[in-house]
Amino acid sequence: MEVGPLARVLVGYGLGKPEFVNTVQNFLRGTDLSEPDLFSTLGRTAARALETVIVGNGMVQWLDQLDSNLGSGDKEIYRDYVMVTNAGRGFLEAPRGALGHWIDITNSATNRYQMVVPTTWNLGPRCADSIAGPMEQALVGVPVVDPENPVEILRVIHSFDPCIACGVHVIDIDQNKTYDVKVI
Repeated sequence: MEVGPLARVLVGYGLGKPEFVNTVQNFLRGTDLSEPDLFSTLGRTAARALETVIVGNGMVQWLDQLDSNLGSGDKEIYRDYVMVTNAGRGFLEAPRGALGHWIDITNSATNRYQMVVPTTWNLGPRCADSIAGPMEQALVGVPVVDPENPVEILRVIHSFDPCIACGVHVIDIDQNKTYDVKVI
């Protein structure tokens, strides 16, 4: 499952949330694009800007909702804690997409800890049902003009904003030749 700005924008749009619908429709009208065009490298890149517009437009209202009395003595803003034997998990939506944390604590010490970061979701391998991960799906069929300089592949990879350095291996089946390209 793809995570990140495109996923968030499409979910908000699909749910009919006015801030998403209005922003996406304005973008589509202004660019002469249609909804299917969003499912692309261009759509993934545009979603970052669209999401920024949506957040920017919402900030005044959100600021008005802040409690200006926080920390004035009548509300607790800090609490001492004692680590106990326990397990926990936390999930949040980071700029790159869904992020999950799992922790097991034994005798006041971390026994086990795991994170699944957005890049793991987006670059994930095929699932148990052999369905390709989001990046693999996005790369299938991308035409490459120059196998020694596959900028088209780089554009697709960069549109996912991966938090890793990658290597791309291009196979030119017509010439029976492979190319290794370092992606930075």
